[in-house]
Amino acid sequence: VTTQFPTLPYSTMKLSMTVGALAAVTASAFTTTSFMPTSLRSSSSLEALKDGETPIIIGLAADSGCGKSTFMRRVTSTFGGEQCGPLGGGFGTEGGWETNTLVSDMATVICLDDYHLNDREGRKVSGLTALNTAEQKFDLMYEHVKALKDGQSVMKPIYNHVNGTLDTPEKIEPTPVIIIEGLHPFVDERVRELIDFSLYLDISPDVKLNWKIQRDMEERGHSLESIMASIEARKPDFDAYIEPQKQYADYVIECLPTDLDPEDKSTLKVRAIQKKGVPDFNPTYLFDEGSDITWTPSADKLSSPAPGMKLKSTQETYFGNDVAVVEMDGTFDNIQELVYVESNLGNANSKFYGEVTQAMLSLADSPGSNNGTGLMQTLAAFAIRELYNKKSATAKLAASKEASTVA
Repeated sequence: VTTQFPTLPYSTMKLSMTVGALAAVTASAFTTTSFMPTSLRSSSSLEALKDGETPIIIGLAADSGCGKSTFMRRVTSTFGGEQCGPLGGGFGTEGGWETNTLVSDMATVICLDDYHLNDREGRKVSGLTALNTAEQKFDLMYEHVKALKDGQSVMKPIYNHVNGTLDTPEKIEPTPVIIIEGLHPFVDERVRELIDFSLYLDISPDVKLNWKIQRDMEERGHSLESIMASIEARKPDFDAYIEPQKQYADYVIECLPTDLDPEDKSTLKVRAIQKKGVPDFNPTYLFDEGSDITWTPSADKLSSPAPGMKLKSTQETYFGNDVAVVEMDGTFDNIQELVYVESNLGNANSKFYGEVTQAMLSLADSPGSNNGTGLMQTLAAFAIRELYNKKSATAKLAASKEASTVA
């Protein structure tokens, strides 16, 4: 049963104070240190594991061009810290190199393209695409993820996206949070068992086509025919090797065309599909946990261009699992006003009132920051942070009990 929810009483004073506070951070939001190159030569400069600490492993699966990089910015910035950027500073910095590995004070993001079996020329010989699982070194990938979770460093290969070569390996040190992202994080059952929380970015074919047209046709001058041919050539391997992995995800961010206007090709409906019963994770909901709700926010509190804005919170089944879904259909004009929506979210895992909105402001220039894409990615990032905090607290308690027993 779906209930059309009336506008609830809302504290105007609380909203205006929060919006004022958020406005104060807006100026600094565009000068954030997030993802600025650093002088790190290896992740040994980052926060070391404490004695007995086990890193949490986060897995993110998605096709290329689906927003993984933007999502990683949101996740790493959620953990804070001074350093955030390419390992070693990246190519073009003193002592840097071409790397796909991203680091912050507490987190390391590993791109699974680095485990390609062949370089670009080698795939021309094999006749296989990078999406094909035969082109991935799963044994090495498993060995490295396991070693990092066991607190050991690894020498990880590098796939150079610029020239398509396999470069000299780089040293990866374990950090409290390790994120593996790419095409095949959930294919290997051994790797799945090491992952503490799994996410999948699910971009519908229509949205993917619209994004590709905007990027390749409008910005790069490609023809519509060449774009369509590229998508069709890629589709069989995507359907066979990438899409089936979403059944293993604890959190799916699904991007679909809007339901508000069938002629609108740019507005998105974004759904966060959250699996119930995952250890140390409680799904976000709107207004009332466990209810099915449809809500049209007040235009006076959340200004939205045509075709408007609608949010939902529902209970559904996804690949045989019970899930809680939060949905946003439409875009908003002013990120600061998102605090109105945030005030009606439960289990948002924020540390203080307005933190979700503040996090959105800090990456205001990133794609999806005016729609549900940015909101759901931010909520997922906060869920990862809370997962880490809970697992860390559990580990500390266990260590304390063990120490007291020995004493």
